[in-house]
Amino acid sequence: MDMQVRKDLLPTEEDVRFYRENGYWLGPRILDEEALEALRDRHARVVAGDYATGRPPLSHTPPPGEPLDRIVKIDNAYWADPVVARLSTSPMLGAIAARLTGASGIRLWHDQLLLKPPDTGAQGNVGWHQDYGYWQCAEPADMLTAWVALDDVTLENGCMQVVPGSHKWGLVPEGSFFVQDLESLQAEMERRSGRGFELVQCILPAGAVSFHHCLTIHGSGPNVSGRPRRSIVVHMMPDGTRYRAGTPNDNHSSVRLLSGRDGDPYAGPFFPLIYREGSGETWTCWTAGESAHPAVAAAK
Repeated sequence: MDMQVRKDLLPTEEDVRFYRENGYWLGPRILDEEALEALRDRHARVVAGDYATGRPPLSHTPPPGEPLDRIVKIDNAYWADPVVARLSTSPMLGAIAARLTGASGIRLWHDQLLLKPPDTGAQGNVGWHQDYGYWQCAEPADMLTAWVALDDVTLENGCMQVVPGSHKWGLVPEGSFFVQDLESLQAEMERRSGRGFELVQCILPAGAVSFHHCLTIHGSGPNVSGRPRRSIVVHMMPDGTRYRAGTPNDNHSSVRLLSGRDGDPYAGPFFPLIYREGSGETWTCWTAGESAHPAVAAAK
């Protein structure tokens, strides 16, 4: 799976303007069929609790072996599998993120492996939320997410939906990933923000990627199809993003992994630099002096 930078896949100036105005962008297809098959296989293995590196992910909900009757969310899946790690630390995603944000360097914040099983109804819903609601321990709020589709994603199987421009609203604290009553949550967030939702469906072919700002409100409805909706979500931050102590998110795993003090930059092996402007197409995901995480080292 070649994930080096391809200039023809980078966003244009018009794309960058769209992202900054709307808080999201539907990007190109970055994975071919061979890469998709490899990632689907590793996705299934990680969901089943088969960790190629011998190291489990940070969290696995629900745990392996439990019925797949609700959405599956696995944090730091790249710890567990080198093929997943190759995607999550890819310079291609980093280069797109750098272009969209205007940053000179991009680091991995963490990744997530998501599975929305078929015919799971509201149990597969993802509540309306802003990622930064969980990431207030990092500043500035210029972080962003790449959402990589491993299947064709439609409204029928529960595609992500975004509220364009909501990244300019500030933080709406009522948002929650885990609330399944989307209508009630939307009404409360609209009441609190004083703004109405105008939802856009992020319909993508398998292998394509979308990006959204960390303050963009998003969520997804049920998978009412007979096929799974599988994805790998890569959360990223501009190099220089710093730890902000004393927020409601001081219990976030990143704070523990950094083991830093207020104002310290997020860096080191758990927050690898995946792209640096001007480094060329062979930039590796680890800077000099940083010891590689085993999963990523195995992926090289």
